[in-house]
Amino acid sequence: MSGKALGGHITINSFVAAKLRRLPKDGLSFDQLFEMMFSEKDNVMFESSRGKHITEVSYGECRDSILKLAGKMKALFGDIPQQSVIGLYMDNSREWIETFWAILLSGFCPLLMNLRLDGRSLENTLANASAKAVIATGEAQFTVPAYKLSDIASRDKSLGLAGSGQHILLMSSGTTEHIKLCEYNAAALRCIIENSYCIIRECPRIKKHYRGKLKLLAFLPFYHIFGLVAVYIWFAFFARTFVLIENMSPNTILYTIRRHAVTHIFAVPLFWNSVYEQALKAIRQRGDKTFDRFNICMKLYMRIGCIPVISGIVGRVLFKELRQNLFGSSVCFMISGGSELKTDVAEFFNAVGYHLANGYGMTEIGITSVELSNDRRFLNGASIGKPFANVDYKVGEKGTLEVRTAGMAQRIYEGDKWVAAGGWFETGDLVEEIDGHWYILGRRDDLVISPSGENLNPNLVESALMCDGIDEICLIGAKTGSVVKPVLLVNPKHAVHGENLQILRGEIINKISQSGLEGQISAVMFVNEPLIGETDIKLNRLTIARRYSEGAFTIIDPDRDTVGEATELKDKLRSMFAEAIGITVEMIGDDTDFFTGCSGNSLDYLSVVAQLQEEYNIPFPIDDGKSLTTVNSLAGFIIRTVKHDDL
Repeated sequence: MSGKALGGHITINSFVAAKLRRLPKDGLSFDQLFEMMFSEKDNVMFESSRGKHITEVSYGECRDSILKLAGKMKALFGDIPQQSVIGLYMDNSREWIETFWAILLSGFCPLLMNLRLDGRSLENTLANASAKAVIATGEAQFTVPAYKLSDIASRDKSLGLAGSGQHILLMSSGTTEHIKLCEYNAAALRCIIENSYCIIRECPRIKKHYRGKLKLLAFLPFYHIFGLVAVYIWFAFFARTFVLIENMSPNTILYTIRRHAVTHIFAVPLFWNSVYEQALKAIRQRGDKTFDRFNICMKLYMRIGCIPVISGIVGRVLFKELRQNLFGSSVCFMISGGSELKTDVAEFFNAVGYHLANGYGMTEIGITSVELSNDRRFLNGASIGKPFANVDYKVGEKGTLEVRTAGMAQRIYEGDKWVAAGGWFETGDLVEEIDGHWYILGRRDDLVISPSGENLNPNLVESALMCDGIDEICLIGAKTGSVVKPVLLVNPKHAVHGENLQILRGEIINKISQSGLEGQISAVMFVNEPLIGETDIKLNRLTIARRYSEGAFTIIDPDRDTVGEATELKDKLRSMFAEAIGITVEMIGDDTDFFTGCSGNSLDYLSVVAQLQEEYNIPFPIDDGKSLTTVNSLAGFIIRTVKHDDL
């Protein structure tokens, strides 16, 4: 790596330290931070694949585009008061970065809109933030004016810049069902950048380059705290390269990593779990001998895993072919964050010669720790490491992690008001500290009270009851009326059905007994639908519990084909809806709402429910009937209630 790419410095440490010294410690503004972030104009900022060609864009090119766009934006929004909030509604791209900075430099505050949230949630957030406009790459419709980026960029009128926006707003990612707004200023980002300097001093591996280049996969969304801080802010301050992905298909991601020789990948556990499962599937498909040889190599690695240097060498030798079929040989450092990282997944990636560390952060506090040790005991145990130099951790009275840092949000909008942040922030995550390293045990809000009054930790229960035939597993507090019972939801793998499903149920019940959980879990329910939705990045137990109570899952009975039975029941319900309302069956889909979709009234609905109650001899929650107004929800409720057998 040439000194030119490091601003004339010999090492990346001295390069980053020199840049930090040039940042004012007090009164830092976003325009000052902008100049520092784009000071290495010749360095490659973005790489992307266009057919057979790789396109490169420099920091200088992006800087020039940002300044032009900011001038046009200031002219366009001339009637909007300075420091007003402008929504940024885009996916990861060069345009996202340029729009983010242009909003700030034109004197406004960007709201980083979470594309994974539904329209109603986004509208509420825009209202809570008092946003004046939204900028998107394509067509977008909101109650506030929405502008296409291309229309703004093509405008002729431009104004000079004087002063920048003072804050950025992030939306919480969905650990709870309530979306928060978190406000950060430039001083907080300076603290966050200082943390990255601590990281490269303590962990030489994270700054490792491949053939003189460090390239970070732009996988995590920039609007997410993990993506904004650990992906963009940290590495843009180092003036390193971001590799853009054409689409999110698994083949495209793997192809992009290998073709661009990506060195760093930061992602949520869902990504690592998927790659891990696909790798195991590919190994099994090569035959029993290959799979047995893989397991022998894994056991050998685990035996010497406490000696980092030797285990690393052994892993690279034993799993060379496997590594080439995954990410190739360029990847130097990987971080998982956002939710629980399973130990078997961590063991796999670290064994085959990659380096997968676990990190911790929240939208309210930024990224506050990463496991920086090279010791496989901590890496494979999914430790979140030690708090950064300007971060303090402690265990609060509730057994949850409390965090204090100057890099946290200054204000948080929750409920219906803004609250000043600062001091100790209670995260709600249950933790323990072992030898100075911290471990997340689960969310306090996810604890489920058993029939005997004990608190059940879903993370621990799910890990103890996991079997080979399970795709997803989740312990929830299922509410029926005023009663809440612990229910284990199991989404079996696609190939598991019939007699194999009965065997799987037996294995789970046996594990329940062996784990001392007999009598603690009210029911084990097999469901046909995925527990993690297509737009989810992690398992949200509160959302799953609500979906379950609304009958959104099709219950599978291992003793009978309830998927087929559900089809018959849905056809029957469609006929009842049609007869009650006076429309054709074809007009009623599985998720068509009885009231809003079919124009039914309360008397029609009560007529249908009365027939069902008489036929199935089960009580229907008439007072809560709003949740049972579709064919899907009613069918799920009937099957679940009829088949609900206590263990």
